[in-house]
Amino acid sequence: MDRLAHLRRDVHAFESAARAAADGSDAPTVPSCPGWTVSDLVAHLGWVHRYVTHIVADRLAEPPDEADASFVGLPPDLTGWPSLDGTPSEGPVPATLLGWFTEGAAALESAFRGAREDERVWSWADEHTVGFWLRIQAVEAAVHRWDVENAVTTARPIDAGLAADAISHNFEVMVPRRREEAPAEPGRGERYRFRATDRAAAWTVRFGADDVAFTDGEGDVELAGTASDLMLFLWHRIPADRLSVSGDQAVLDRYFALVPPA
Repeated sequence: MDRLAHLRRDVHAFESAARAAADGSDAPTVPSCPGWTVSDLVAHLGWVHRYVTHIVADRLAEPPDEADASFVGLPPDLTGWPSLDGTPSEGPVPATLLGWFTEGAAALESAFRGAREDERVWSWADEHTVGFWLRIQAVEAAVHRWDVENAVTTARPIDAGLAADAISHNFEVMVPRRREEAPAEPGRGERYRFRATDRAAAWTVRFGADDVAFTDGEGDVELAGTASDLMLFLWHRIPADRLSVSGDQAVLDRYFALVPPA
């Protein structure tokens, strides 16, 4: 999979939708990111891009010093930019924010092009490679492209191949991390099967008391849909009723208690 090509396409589509929202009126709210407007989402993804660029371009072996924000490269004029107090940004999307985003996205792509995927860099996961960051950034760009399109126009599905890769990544990396970071109920052996209807792919996972693992066979509940819709459900973007569900509804109702939404 050419994850860099996916990253580039989704970042460009994200920017296009964000610029469409910068029409002089107040920034639209983002329904799938409660409490955020398009300005907040642009600032978030732009900060992430520069954070990852710092790690990859500088081949960091240790976590970045977030107290030193020089890598963020903020312009001198922050008029209308999102505040740091967590309240939704009011007013129009600032042109300077969009320009800053464009520069950061280009720097991120350049950093990935200038590194091998197997090069070792720091990460918060068990895998410490440039490829880890490329994979997670391709997924994040796709999700947030969907978010901003959903706020501004009609959101297009996630590419099926990327969505399938994201689902595997979700259970390999993101679910264990979310269960560590947020209050999560212990598993009782619940088995969930996610079946893609647009490609030959299915994932069955079992939740133990403090772990989650792929397993074979059927689940207590099965959710079937396109790879994009399965991914969007797992990222808490669409409800289960957008999927075909069979099996134990009570087990389905427990999913986001086992995996608290980010």
